[in-house]
Amino acid sequence: MRPVLAVLLAAVCFGTTGSARAIADVDASALSVGAARILIGGGLLALVAWLLSRRTARVPAAARPSAPRRGLPTPVLIAIGAAGVVAYQPLFFLGTETNGVAIGTIVALGSAPVLTGVADWALRRRFPGWVWVIATAVATIGVSLLSGITAGSTGSVSVVGLLSSLGAGAAYAAYTLAGKALLDRGWSSTSTMGALFGWAAVASLPILLLSDPSWLATTDGALLALWLGLVTTTVAYVLFGWGLARLSPATVSTLTLAEPLTATLLGLLLLGETLDATATAGLVVLALGILVLAVPRRRAVSATG
Repeated sequence: MRPVLAVLLAAVCFGTTGSARAIADVDASALSVGAARILIGGGLLALVAWLLSRRTARVPAAARPSAPRRGLPTPVLIAIGAAGVVAYQPLFFLGTETNGVAIGTIVALGSAPVLTGVADWALRRRFPGWVWVIATAVATIGVSLLSGITAGSTGSVSVVGLLSSLGAGAAYAAYTLAGKALLDRGWSSTSTMGALFGWAAVASLPILLLSDPSWLATTDGALLALWLGLVTTTVAYVLFGWGLARLSPATVSTLTLAEPLTATLLGLLLLGETLDATATAGLVVLALGILVLAVPRRRAVSATG
């Protein structure tokens, strides 16, 4: 139960991103804000991982767990994971800007658990289970209703926007599965997140410098960057990594759909937003889908006792 709660708490941290940016009201592009977030949060994750690795280095090599080396080389896994971290935000925002928040959100957030589960099944030969299938289907329906895509006023849909949103879902799947592969090789959850986000932070520096980082010099901008870096990245991915080490990637990806649930609730409570009947129903359905995975299930007892 604790790994589930850790992932859900991570999703709650993720879900504060939109409200934090709205409250700060800074004049900055989504690309610039995203780069600052990864630079600060990823850099701190790498620092934490380095500090903890110094303690691990004092442990005799014979006392450390052996790590299998099947599959892709470790540097390749880190590169894939870091690329997924860097690519996710611009692809997500391009999708929402091109096709609107409704379609962009449902395609990106709805495809991420499906792509992660299918890829995990294909790579690890491990079916996520029918509980995951049902929970993901219910939660995706909830996201669809919540996003407003069912209202029918979406207008023309851009193929480029759809591909961008699907790319965001694939980027999420890439860094989740790369992280799980490192964990399976004996890496700690902190070292895994530190490696992926540390290299992503290095890649984000030139992006930030080329996207007019002047907003960071303002009080609101600095506070926003610190919140996004510390809370929605460093703290969130420490929790995410700890949960990922103990749960399947498919389960983790579905549980993180608590992010739009959190974002919606914060919009209602802090920003004075309102929901129509359809969106309210979506909120309830989304919560139900997450609960299907979150509620612990008793293991079946065999007839032999």
